[in-house]
Amino acid sequence: MLCFSVLSFGQNKNAKASFEVDGVCMMCKSRIEKACIKTKGVKSAVWNVKSHELKLIFNEHKTDLSTIQKNILAVGHDTENLKATKEAYETVHPCCKYREEEVVKDHN
Repeated sequence: MLCFSVLSFGQNKNAKASFEVDGVCMMCKSRIEKACIKTKGVKSAVWNVKSHELKLIFNEHKTDLSTIQKNILAVGHDTENLKATKEAYETVHPCCKYREEEVVKDHN
């Protein structure tokens, strides 16, 4: 019982985090944010198209950054430390192929 109490003090009900997620457009924004919001415990997810920064507010009692990042990878978007599988990346719309130079140039 004591061990559980100590661990629960270390978790934050409204933790904040931010990290980079690759994408190029508003369709990417929608896909990334939906992947986060569908994760139980995520209260807010806002991805900036220009800076590629994802800002999160989430309940550490219900989820963690690893789980959130896995859900982002599953919809085909790379994070600053992890890369989506080829299969997941291929599911994104052709205008969202952020790994292709021509697509990135078209969005700049």
